[in-house]
Amino acid sequence: MIKNWDEFLLPYEQAVEELKVKFKSIRKEYRDMNEYSPIEFTTGRVKKISSIIEKAHRKNVEIESIEDIAGIRIICQLVDDIPHVVEHIRNRDGKDLKIIEERDYITNKKESGYKSYHIIISYVVHTAFGEKEILAEIQIRTLAMNFWATIEHSINYKFGENMPEELKERLRESAEVAGRLDEEMSKIKFEIMDAQEVFMIRSSLVARIIKKIQVLYFSGNVPMKEIEQIQEDFYTLRERGSIEELREMNRMLEQMHQRLHLKE
Repeated sequence: MIKNWDEFLLPYEQAVEELKVKFKSIRKEYRDMNEYSPIEFTTGRVKKISSIIEKAHRKNVEIESIEDIAGIRIICQLVDDIPHVVEHIRNRDGKDLKIIEERDYITNKKESGYKSYHIIISYVVHTAFGEKEILAEIQIRTLAMNFWATIEHSINYKFGENMPEELKERLRESAEVAGRLDEEMSKIKFEIMDAQEVFMIRSSLVARIIKKIQVLYFSGNVPMKEIEQIQEDFYTLRERGSIEELREMNRMLEQMHQRLHLKE
């Protein structure tokens, strides 16, 4: 029996925070390189005490053996992104985590219609009181899968095992609709990836131009009227200009910085 739940859950909470940072960093690396990221966003949670106790009782297991006290959810835009995320995790096996088991509920969806890819890991956290090895579950799914699973979880919470058959059938039908949405998105994945790459390149250029204009402004070496004209030109390009026009403006500002010996 757990006597101090705060103390017991502390390493699980730490594991969730550390794992979120690691997977968010992967996404950031892709974005910093102006490349499409297979990870759209990452969330995490520690299971509620009442849910832990209920699950241990229902499955007749020790609390420490419950695999999803610490849970990480990685959301992808496309079904085709999921294998890439799984490969990222497999590449870390034996390094900062250990894979215990993989469960493919996408190829082998549950009767309810649930789809997701689960990876059970063993993870070591370094607390103020020493090392602690815990189990955690990583769920990888698409936006559509996540939307369906969130709704299904809420309905299950309300009805439990007494869910009407009609509602179960409607959930299965809606799972099929979500699956078709994922299929359609996969058909235009290259257009989606290209569009996002263009967006990231454009956003990066805009940020760099803004920074260069700020440096010019605070340098005191450029007349205010000239800076105001540069800003006006930039606002026009930001709204209607092409990427090449933004690149040209960025090059022009770089040349000004070089002439004035300015550093960002």
